[in-house]
Amino acid sequence: MREPVDLRRQRILAAVQARGATRVSDLATELAVSVVTLRRDVEELARAGKLRRGHGIARPILPEQDEGHDRRQEQSETPASASGPGPDGGPVAVVVPERHAYLYEMLHGARTAFEEAGVRIALHIAPAAPGAEQPLVERALADGARGLLIAPRWRSLATEEADYAWLARVDVPTVVMERRPRRGSALHGVDTVCTDHWYGVHLAVEHLTGLGHRRIVLAARDDSPTARAVRAAFTEIAADHPQVDKWAVALSSPGAVPEPSAEPAEKPLELPRLLDELGATGALLHGDVDALMLVQSLRDAGVRVPEDCSAIAYDDVVAGLGSTPLTAVSPPKAEVGRAAAELLLRRLGRGAAAGPAHRAELLPTLKVRGSTRSAPYRDPLPSTPAAH
Repeated sequence: MREPVDLRRQRILAAVQARGATRVSDLATELAVSVVTLRRDVEELARAGKLRRGHGIARPILPEQDEGHDRRQEQSETPASASGPGPDGGPVAVVVPERHAYLYEMLHGARTAFEEAGVRIALHIAPAAPGAEQPLVERALADGARGLLIAPRWRSLATEEADYAWLARVDVPTVVMERRPRRGSALHGVDTVCTDHWYGVHLAVEHLTGLGHRRIVLAARDDSPTARAVRAAFTEIAADHPQVDKWAVALSSPGAVPEPSAEPAEKPLELPRLLDELGATGALLHGDVDALMLVQSLRDAGVRVPEDCSAIAYDDVVAGLGSTPLTAVSPPKAEVGRAAAELLLRRLGRGAAAGPAHRAELLPTLKVRGSTRSAPYRDPLPSTPAAH
């Protein structure tokens, strides 16, 4: 299915804000569209004042830029391979997955903090393959990086745990961003800054039950630490909540699994059928793109949102862009990035061994839009054990 124009342009903005000056041809390859299409997107975004356009280049717009700052900005946009270690001991390596708008928003917050501190970054984009981050980190350290900010993809728990040992051995100050390593693992003692996803699910369930919804479905991905945290939190909260009569968890999309080539453990969701079987009037949908598509599937099946079913998205990257803007749990993405960068800067300023490791969590918020309302009346279903 072709990606919506608004979503593609959101991803362009996120990439440019995260990386600085970026070649149009590189963006076209990354987003799997023609250079002509990408150039048209960049022209429209530049016309709207959201980025700056050069000859074959897209650049971010930062507030209150004077000439001196603009020159520093141009220097920070130089590719990492062209900038050697400076008098400060070299750049900070930042490693994030490719094509990940959620983490790119966090990267923008981190980048702003580094720029304000006068610290250069060397950005490395990890391809979607298990273990892709390790050689990038090793190369960055060999090139003189003096610190590491990393957000691994970790599609499966196995790939996550495979990275613990080598990441724990990195010999420069390191902060793991938006990832929470398993307790007691080799990476437990490394600085981490992430979102409290349990609290995000709590906000969603409280909002739905407060509107009178007693039967709720979670349609979630299963291919990231965030997805696993959302699933675990929903299972715990729904099972213990006195106002939730029935609940169920389903896979939000066929490709949203740890190993896309393998047979998924769960069947892809047929949301209209599941809502009907459960008598559910509320749904929490992770992540945004899947949420928008699932809401469309409801409409196609004659289920109105929010009249027949209230829907809440989880991520809030593009949730507000739908024909019905979706109420959404909104992790503090840029703030997580900034907090992670500031923690790393403190480590760089006083030495990696100074002080205990930090495991910081920031609380998400709920942005109420047009996709939730009071529960419609339904004839009560026969009493049966809660689904799970």
